[in-house]
Amino acid sequence: MTEPILRVRDLHVAYGNVEAVHGIDLNVGPSQIVTVIGPNGAGKSTLLNAIAGALAAGGSARGTVALDGQDIAGVAIEARVARGMSLVPEKRELFSAMSVEDNLLLGSYRRYRAREKGYADQQEVVYDLFPRLRERRRQAAGTLSGGERQMLAVGRALMAKPRLLMLDEPSLGLAPLITKEIYRIIVALKQTGVAILLVEQNARAALQVADHAYVLELGEVVLSGVASSVAQDPKVIDTYLGLARSVEKRMP
Repeated sequence: MTEPILRVRDLHVAYGNVEAVHGIDLNVGPSQIVTVIGPNGAGKSTLLNAIAGALAAGGSARGTVALDGQDIAGVAIEARVARGMSLVPEKRELFSAMSVEDNLLLGSYRRYRAREKGYADQQEVVYDLFPRLRERRRQAAGTLSGGERQMLAVGRALMAKPRLLMLDEPSLGLAPLITKEIYRIIVALKQTGVAILLVEQNARAALQVADHAYVLELGEVVLSGVASSVAQDPKVIDTYLGLARSVEKRMP
């Protein structure tokens, strides 16, 4: 059996005396898309931030988070990035006054400091994935559309050449056509060998591309399995995919 790139066991996350995530187990295998879906307030972003080592002030986590079989609990976020983990946060957190090109180069800063040869070569890979960013490379990031900003946020994360890419609500606030484009690129990334952990409220889009899915409610995993099977679960259909799917399933 192939060792998962990411293995999470009995993860608890708390802010003060309030526990937001309760004993979660989760795996992400090589070249796999794994999605965590659930409603607002379910603890999805908290889970992702805990895995990335990016909890807000006052947050604490306990449990096992292993990357390539090595426990990284207590390891600083910069060290997690160095080991091959990158997070694209929900708010994207771009440098609006800086150009697209400079935002991308910042994504490779760790590799630059480590004196890696060809640290900037990854920029061409990003431009091939996102041709629009190549067209707008001299523009300030703050002048981009919402979809282009999301592309830039993903591209910046890819500059670190991660083995595990974590995406927090990549379709948030985007038009359906742009969401479709973002998800096309997510699938393309999987084909390059990058493992992806995808947190989404847009369950329909996420389940269409994922290999495995976890449903999170009130900080707990209430359902998990192969994504295509999870998409057929009656509760998931009624709660996350809409009544139309439920009616379609009952038709002879």
